[in-house]
Amino acid sequence: MLTGEQYLQSLRALKPEIYMFGEKIDTAVDSPILRPSVNSVKATYDLAQMPEHEDLMCATSHLTGKKINRFCHIHQSTDDLIKKVKMQRLLGQYTAACFQRCVGMDAMNALYSTTFEIDRAHGTNYYDRFIKYLTYVQENDLTVDGAMTDPKGDRGLTPAKQSDPDLFLHVVERRDDGVVVRGAKAHQTGISNSHEVLVMPTQTMKPDEGEFAISFAVPIDSPGIFMIIGRQSCDTRKLEEGCLMDRGNSEFGGMEALVVFDNVFVPNDRIFMDGETDFSGMLVERFAGFHRQSYGGCKVGVGDVLIGAAALAADYNGAAKASHVKDKLIEMTHLNETLYSCGIACSSQGAPTESGGYLIDMLLANVCKQNVTRFPYEITRLAEDIAGGLMVTAPSEKDLRNPKIGPYIEKYLQGVASVPTEDRLRVMRLIENLTLGTAAVGYRTESMHGAGSPQAQRIMIARQSNLEHKKQLAKKIAKIDG
Repeated sequence: MLTGEQYLQSLRALKPEIYMFGEKIDTAVDSPILRPSVNSVKATYDLAQMPEHEDLMCATSHLTGKKINRFCHIHQSTDDLIKKVKMQRLLGQYTAACFQRCVGMDAMNALYSTTFEIDRAHGTNYYDRFIKYLTYVQENDLTVDGAMTDPKGDRGLTPAKQSDPDLFLHVVERRDDGVVVRGAKAHQTGISNSHEVLVMPTQTMKPDEGEFAISFAVPIDSPGIFMIIGRQSCDTRKLEEGCLMDRGNSEFGGMEALVVFDNVFVPNDRIFMDGETDFSGMLVERFAGFHRQSYGGCKVGVGDVLIGAAALAADYNGAAKASHVKDKLIEMTHLNETLYSCGIACSSQGAPTESGGYLIDMLLANVCKQNVTRFPYEITRLAEDIAGGLMVTAPSEKDLRNPKIGPYIEKYLQGVASVPTEDRLRVMRLIENLTLGTAAVGYRTESMHGAGSPQAQRIMIARQSNLEHKKQLAKKIAKIDG
């Protein structure tokens, strides 16, 4: 298992092609804008080295029997599924940001069981290839970025009917030793901080769309891969010297990118699906289920920090004893714990797949994520309500440090006399960061669109709601024959 410092060294050894603000950068580790997101991933290594967190952060590999980072683990029981959610809540509390490693963990667990079942049906050897790859990931404690979302182009058209077929990643050339792919993956969380990218099809493919039903893994610095970093609100504050307070969360953050695959070669032993369109839907649904479970942990941990910040704001404003403020904090806690309950519930009701790897209860996982598309927005609204307008009208840290105007800021933006004005401004900036700034990408907006937008969960809930069984229950009670 890597330490956090060894993880940083491993990133510096890679040579990815990263673009931001129209310029190429050498490494995310030394970029002022990307370093906070690197730190968030580093936390997954740092906490795994702490004895007090070993039970949640580490697991025993069912392949090698060695202790490994839980982010490289294949769930072997409902206990593993529950510990995953608890680990994610812990990291959310520790970073108050997206720690980015969940996507790869969820992708690996989805592929583990799906490749097993593809081989059973088609006589392929994807499962053995994947086991070899998984062992490599575990032995080297790698961060893997799961890549499912294609740009999609015209949503009214299937992949094969797009005006530009590259809008869905697909195979463009076949060789004896592998394939060449072209396309892109969008909204790629943590890609610049990863060692590998693990690609999956973005949706259920039709029988004539075999070239789009491709799953594989390659290093992020493979020839032909380049990343275009997405903008975030307030991201350039990280470039301002002497303004750590204005960032709200100066140490941790998240990142997203558009990742282009420009004729990338994939060797045969790194291909885990190639044209098996009849299993593309299974892979998508299992990955989505695992990732929707994840939101019952990570978003809850960040929610804990936001609730704490709102409570501090109430203290510093002198409003903590107001009954309506107390009620708002209760409501925020109620909503946050409801999200957590769903994450734990879908985990505790999990069951083994044919491969032996455990899958969450899919209905409850989708209910979990459906709630995540709503509750963090209300938690955010209540936090902004409690904080007050100062959250978005406060002067900069440079103004606070200015010898002439700083004393006026200290005087007129004071709340409770026993609390330094600077402390009040710091908690306001944290709330701003979590609700509007760079962390909002990993909390509020991602709560809506991450792991599929709300309608995707509603479709899955409809499929799994078993209405016919419920009708029979009603008929029995009402004594209706037939």
